[in-house]
Amino acid sequence: MPGCPVTRFYRKTAIRVKRRRPRAEYIALVKAETRSFYVRVVQGVIEHVAQHLDEALALDALATRACLSPFHFHRVFRGMVGETPVELARRLRMERGAWQLANTPLSVTEIAFNAGFETHEAFTRAFRSCYGEPPSDFRRRGVRRTELAATCGVHFDQRGVVPPFVPRDSGGRTMDVEIKKMPEQRVAAVRHVGPYNQIGQAFGRLGEIAGPAGLFTNPNAAMIALYHDDPESTPADELRSDAGVAVASGVALPNELAEHRLPAGRYAKTVHVGSYEKLGDTWARFLGEWLPESGERLRDGPSYERYVNDPRTTPKERLITEIYVPIEGQ
Repeated sequence: MPGCPVTRFYRKTAIRVKRRRPRAEYIALVKAETRSFYVRVVQGVIEHVAQHLDEALALDALATRACLSPFHFHRVFRGMVGETPVELARRLRMERGAWQLANTPLSVTEIAFNAGFETHEAFTRAFRSCYGEPPSDFRRRGVRRTELAATCGVHFDQRGVVPPFVPRDSGGRTMDVEIKKMPEQRVAAVRHVGPYNQIGQAFGRLGEIAGPAGLFTNPNAAMIALYHDDPESTPADELRSDAGVAVASGVALPNELAEHRLPAGRYAKTVHVGSYEKLGDTWARFLGEWLPESGERLRDGPSYERYVNDPRTTPKERLITEIYVPIEGQ
């Protein structure tokens, strides 16, 4: 984010390094600094979550701590950690509950409330799902392991110690990404409010309006989806997105369509091949694994998906979706 002091520090560092180093060494150092930046801010958020388990998560505040927009922050965090901040807090509270069962005289009901559950019964169901037995049986056993599986390597520690997390690697670091300079794009769209996986309803409405208006006749009339909220931190029925079509400047738009402008600039582009249901996994690898290793930094602006083929006539396994993320630079 432009106003972030950490961002300003790394920009100044990169300028000094570039002046003093050969290009190949400069690129390697910038990549190392970029990865260090993302690891550092994510580690800071993990420590905040782990050390404030009894406090409600202010997700926008966490994004601010990471110097990222909420939309991008949650995808970077999930991609690097393998969990969302909410999932991390929930797991650590459950591990704390298991530790309290094994090491304190607290009642199961007290432990359930400490773990964020409203009832003893809800805690018991969740605990059995995690540990394979109810809390009372867990407490009676002599040898107990309280840690739940987590690729990041961070677990509850009664001393408040938070170790360095292990960044996730599921192939995203080597995914095929192209850096492109994109012109400004004009998009005519229908607003959708609700779960993102129901945006097809808005695309249906878009077709009913844009089709008769001739907006699909332009050869560059790509179908585009803009996503404005993070699904990890926003209630599903409040998520805002837009189902749109790219249109040329000067083309008159029907009153029912809103106009959006995608800014010109550098974008990182990757391609998802397959069903739309698995797009979230590609987003996680893209922002959580590729980005920290790339040497690139996000800039303010919307990310978007561009749909290359028609889901009505294309088998799911052959659907092609281009994902674009705005990055800094000229």
